[in-house]
Amino acid sequence: MRISYSPIYTYSRLPEGHRFPMEKYDLLPQQLLHEGTITEADFFEPGPLTESQILRTHKVEYWEKLKLGTLTRKEIRALGFPFHESLVNRGRHISNGTLDCAKYALNHGIALNIAGGTHHAYADRGEGFCMFNDFAIASNELLYEGLVKKILIVDLDVHQGNGTAKIFEQESRVFTFSMHGANNYPLKKEKSDLDIGVPDGIEDKDYLELLTKTLPDLIDDVRPEIILYLSGVDVLETDKLGRLKLTKEGCKKRDEFVLTTAQKKGIPVAISMGGGYSLKIADIIEAHANTFRLARKIF
Repeated sequence: MRISYSPIYTYSRLPEGHRFPMEKYDLLPQQLLHEGTITEADFFEPGPLTESQILRTHKVEYWEKLKLGTLTRKEIRALGFPFHESLVNRGRHISNGTLDCAKYALNHGIALNIAGGTHHAYADRGEGFCMFNDFAIASNELLYEGLVKKILIVDLDVHQGNGTAKIFEQESRVFTFSMHGANNYPLKKEKSDLDIGVPDGIEDKDYLELLTKTLPDLIDDVRPEIILYLSGVDVLETDKLGRLKLTKEGCKKRDEFVLTTAQKKGIPVAISMGGGYSLKIADIIEAHANTFRLARKIF
């Protein structure tokens, strides 16, 4: 198992006035190391995306604004955090981490990014704390390099992967599946290849029943050569933004089902962490740690 992680992911490396809550990117690897789920040898530190890699997914006009720091106030407001060049650099490393995870998974079964899941970024703009779309970049690069011919994106973050859906609306080689809160952000949903909007307050049993009825047949129909799995833990009942009522055990069973199903069908999986905004950081870390524990156990 390989895990993409760099100190540049963390809030402590950002300038004063440009920090936003990212404690989990420091605490999660510490927890996993402490309990013995992983070792230092499991980590790799990704470099930055090249400009060519960025431009195979994002529009040149948007990239130029990021490079030169010329986003408008409206564009910065949509991003959700103050603009700083260090955040552009951070995003380049995180997205390349997801790409490297995908390439590793193709050969070894599974790899995970401590960060990533930036599914609200569009080709021409960022929004919702997402500057670059890591799953879109990874998918486009895998296709460009001829490493795969069919990709399945399984997005189980509580928010719809609107940027991902829009980027791939005309790309038949990438199937986008998003199961999300029907009444949650974004207000205007895009059209994924398959959307399942779940109601506010849904609990473990009904959520897992929907997933187990959907995913195996979907994999059989799509026949992907890799699954990119966004394992957001903002589905938890403790989440400030989620509106759902999954327990930590329910979230764990969700991950277990996705990974077990993929493993049984012989499909490699690359995972990005996605959202998690519970009031207690311990709830976030435990739920994310379960994903890594299961990856170690199942693969």
